[in-house]
Amino acid sequence: MKTKYGHLTYCSNIHPGESWSDHFSHLQKNLPLVRADLSPDAPMGIGLRLANEASLELIKPEIITEFQTWLEREGFYVFLINGFPYGSFHKTAVKENVYKPDWATKERLDYTLRLFSILSQLLPAGIEGGVSTPPISYQFFDATDSDRKQRIAVATKHIINVLFHLIQIEKDSGKTLHLDLEPEPDGILGNVELWVQWFLDVFLPLVIPEIQTKWGLTKEVAEHKVRNHIRICLDVCHSAVSFEDNQTIIKLLKKNSIQVGRIQISSALKVEFSEQPKETMDLLASFDEPTYLHQVVIRSDDGKLQSYPDLSQALQRGGKPFEKWRIHFHVPVFLDSYGLVSSTQKELVELLNLHKEFSITNSLEVETYTWGVLPKELQIPMAESVIRELQWVKSILESERSFGVTR
Repeated sequence: MKTKYGHLTYCSNIHPGESWSDHFSHLQKNLPLVRADLSPDAPMGIGLRLANEASLELIKPEIITEFQTWLEREGFYVFLINGFPYGSFHKTAVKENVYKPDWATKERLDYTLRLFSILSQLLPAGIEGGVSTPPISYQFFDATDSDRKQRIAVATKHIINVLFHLIQIEKDSGKTLHLDLEPEPDGILGNVELWVQWFLDVFLPLVIPEIQTKWGLTKEVAEHKVRNHIRICLDVCHSAVSFEDNQTIIKLLKKNSIQVGRIQISSALKVEFSEQPKETMDLLASFDEPTYLHQVVIRSDDGKLQSYPDLSQALQRGGKPFEKWRIHFHVPVFLDSYGLVSSTQKELVELLNLHKEFSITNSLEVETYTWGVLPKELQIPMAESVIRELQWVKSILESERSFGVTR
């Protein structure tokens, strides 16, 4: 839905299924209920998750035409696609496989180009559209620095191919589409600072001369096109897990003229251990599940950071008095507390307030996808869950100043 602070939606990766028929049936079942509650008198945007299998179906002219007809009839429009998970994302062990195939593969390149071809057909006139994608790859796939450098080099060339595709789409249709690379702990671009370093030191110097040669543009115009089409996806859960400071993030992005393709509105788990951490550790064990990666970053009393690839490893290590843990879990944004364990809702509210002040992006996407693996007492019907999340975000956006916590 359109708000004063941008288009607000939720990401449909909350729904299971890999085929287009699976995706579409969940959209048909849930989206009208969400729109009736939140945007009954105006069209509502969709953050569409498309698995590779679904994209191969939706790209067919008769299938995409059927979807376009449904969108128009029901009052929806697609402006975002989640292109991070390529394959199965529910009811199976995803873990680090969410990065596969990564940007060093032709499969990832072809999938992403297909998503942009779909988005270019679905996107209404006058609205920019973006596809989110992994931060190149998972850092533990490579045994040596040499292997990682080679992976980054191949991946960067593939991303350049996507950039050329987006420049051509804009030239042909006038539509602005952007690739939103999403920093995540233990990704090669694991945080905002690493993303900016890659963009400034690797990507820009490599691609600007190629654009100048290919299209006969000045350096300044070529750089503008790169910055317009290659953007950062700012996932608030991910930055919170890494203990990144929101104000520092915004200053860094503004200083280097980095565009934010979207804010993914999300919360992580947060723990501040007391002198006796055992009871809290017992509660944390209930969040240790086999589907998703739950990276953990621990800040000790002296401020040092220590990271673990998954919650199970951190649990084996155990908690120590007065430590602070951040855990990648995408818990519901409307909740700040789960008893002895809390969420990074405070950090999320701070980021949303900064967005209200500085207009960071025009695309806001709630990404709470872990409903199916949450403890049972936190689960309610899907449409109700989505509505509750979006209502909470709207309340923050519409408030004059939002420092309080909502339960």
